[in-house]
Amino acid sequence: MTAALLPRSVFVQRLLVVDPASGRTVDAGFADLPSFLGPGDVLVVNDAATLPASLACRIRGLACELRLAGPDGWVVLFGPGSWRDRTEDRAAPPEVGVGEIVRVAGRDVRVEAVSDVSPRLVRLPLTLEEVLHHGVPVQYSYVPRPLELHEVQTPYAERPWAVEMPSAGRVLTPRLVASLRAAGVAVERLTHAAGLSATGDPALDAALPLPERYEVPEATWAAVQGARRVIAVGTSVVRAL
Repeated sequence: MTAALLPRSVFVQRLLVVDPASGRTVDAGFADLPSFLGPGDVLVVNDAATLPASLACRIRGLACELRLAGPDGWVVLFGPGSWRDRTEDRAAPPEVGVGEIVRVAGRDVRVEAVSDVSPRLVRLPLTLEEVLHHGVPVQYSYVPRPLELHEVQTPYAERPWAVEMPSAGRVLTPRLVASLRAAGVAVERLTHAAGLSATGDPALDAALPLPERYEVPEATWAAVQGARRVIAVGTSVVRAL
């Protein structure tokens, strides 16, 4: 899974529509989405906002990086490098043990646990305030410049849960959502903490997705149960449902 490039206008984004009964395909645009849906259909979006989930750190004096990996303080450590380097080309960080110090967010933080899956997956007691103050969005080497936090948010983002943007929903502008509702489509929300798409560590990548928290409101679940068709906007919605 790779993250999306900087979004273009919804009116030039392409949409492939597949009829499951006939197998017929239609090459359309996202602006045409309301014409393929109608009364009784429920479209479900992930309203998680994207965190600045990448933080610079030092391990035994070596400049490294950590990225949030899930709830309860789990992070993935990356060796020296920058956003211009492909994740799979980054050097491995020094291995750390329980009790070892990682310098991050302007203070010394002690490693609380190391995963059996990989020594690069560790637990550090960081606060949300430290992440928001010191972090930047996870970056991608194929994007021509560093992404700012506002550029990795969907139009309806609310709770800061996602490590990487739930990018399938970036095209759902208020105008498009209004058109869907005018066509009789119910648009419902849930919140899913979309995690890292890649780490460059074969063992960790094989274990993805790591545990991700989610919350499905009762109203959303009721709408899904009574729907003619359910359209999940992205794999994070599928995982939550």
